Amino acid sequence: MAKQKEVRTNAMRILESMQIPFEHYTYECREFVDGLQIADMLGLPYEKVYKTLVTVGNSKNYFVFVIPIAEELDLKAAARSVGEKSVEMLHVKDINAVTGYIRGGCTAVGMKKQYMTRIDSSAEALEKMIVSGGRIGSQLELAPADLARAARAEFADIVRH
Repeated sequence: MAKQKEVRTNAMRILESMQIPFEHYTYECREFVDGLQIADMLGLPYEKVYKTLVTVGNSKNYFVFVIPIAEELDLKAAARSVGEKSVEMLHVKDINAVTGYIRGGCTAVGMKKQYMTRIDSSAEALEKMIVSGGRIGSQLELAPADLARAARAEFADIVRH
């Protein structure tokens, strides 16, 4: 029986080309499930697992925010962090067209275009964080500073308190 080749995502190829070390986790999943369920499936602590959200500003530009899975994006703080008057969540039907990824498989690394990206500052205190690997069923664990470098992101206080 032939050994199944591991599926490499665009995000993984980019991290490898930048020589950024990461750990890849996979899980069985056919459709979107939220980050809390994924963390439970993989036995991961919630505070290490982050979700990637895509927004559109009043300028019609897109912005990417990476926040802890159990938190909510503070839209005002998020807008301030990217110099916009306001931002709103991108409609689910537009995620693929804007990012090249699908809902539940969206990651800040390797989108169709480079969008201004902010990672919640809570990640700076972590040795490693976990984000989507670029497709459903795939998670990547890496250092927050490495994610910021690969996604050309900055850290900001962007969650609701």
